[in-house]
Amino acid sequence: MGLQHFPIIYTVGHSTRSPVELRSLLSSVGVTELVDVRTVPRSRRHPHFSSDALSLELPAHGISYTHEPALGGFRRPTSSSPNAGWQHEAFRGYADHMRSEEFQAALQRLAHRARAHISALMCAEANWRRCHRRLVADALLVRGWRVLHLGLERRPVPHELTPFAVLGPGETLTYPPLQGSLLEGTG
Repeated sequence: MGLQHFPIIYTVGHSTRSPVELRSLLSSVGVTELVDVRTVPRSRRHPHFSSDALSLELPAHGISYTHEPALGGFRRPTSSSPNAGWQHEAFRGYADHMRSEEFQAALQRLAHRARAHISALMCAEANWRRCHRRLVADALLVRGWRVLHLGLERRPVPHELTPFAVLGPGETLTYPPLQGSLLEGTG
């Protein structure tokens, strides 16, 4: 089966873009629903990306807006985290969160919506490699989704599973350290 048969979800970071630039980027691939995966859906520096502003602005351009706080970042790692492959505490904490019922239910809601819409996940960080969208993309990928990252290259960038991710029962992912290393530069 070719990749064109897998359902697609996009990711994007609003960064310092203007609302017009974000809409243009989303429209360029036909996105009809933006799923906000920021824990706190507002920005002091960029108030045009607050949930209130987006929920008014986007529908006027044919793009629905949904905030999914259960997929938001800023999670703390557990004391017995199996995700020590992530040196950065925020990624380790998010990987721990991915094992929760809250995350699993939110991922199911996302998948349900994304089967009815062309959906994009949005956070603030432009570079998906430095954002929790990277981990959400891993979770989607192992469930049969094709994930494409928007905004850093001229064309959408296909997501590839994080190299040190380990797939366990029930499509759970862990990120253990490689033998003798904590993977320099992994978050």
